[in-house]
Amino acid sequence: MGIPTLIKTLTASGDSSLSFVDGTADVTLDSTYDEYMFVFTDINPATDSAEFLFDTSTDGGSNYASTKTTSTFSASHAENDSAASLGYETSYDLAQATDGQQIANSLGSGADESAAGILHLFSPSSTTYVKHFYARMSYYHKSNFNYDLFTAGYINQTADIDAIKFYMDSGNFDGVIQMYGIA
Repeated sequence: MGIPTLIKTLTASGDSSLSFVDGTADVTLDSTYDEYMFVFTDINPATDSAEFLFDTSTDGGSNYASTKTTSTFSASHAENDSAASLGYETSYDLAQATDGQQIANSLGSGADESAAGILHLFSPSSTTYVKHFYARMSYYHKSNFNYDLFTAGYINQTADIDAIKFYMDSGNFDGVIQMYGIA
């Protein structure tokens, strides 16, 4: 991995989504870097049991509905030590679907419940290959579990991706998302 260069920091405060669009507000999402990294800090939904998702666009953010194929694994542990699990999460996977991709599910909305993690997106400006990504999120589930969620897959299109959006499936959220380019 190369050296990360901070491109942009966005802060949500009761926002429905945060978007990084190439060429707007000092955002670079093009061939300048082969890899882009998004760092999530204190992501907290306003609605209990919300899903944190992302999607990409090829038209400057006018439409977000990229076709994706993904796999998701999780490890969890109950706060009261009553249960733990490790497994493949088939219900979070997408199979050539245009839905947003969950990267954290059933988040708690309490003041002590939030998510943190990282998403890597590779070669978004390639017009030859599909775009690969992976994410790792640690978060506090609404049922008093800590989750460590691993999601990986590809965006099945060769068009240039020039925008990415992060949002909850229900309600607004607070938190910080930083975008880095990796040389």
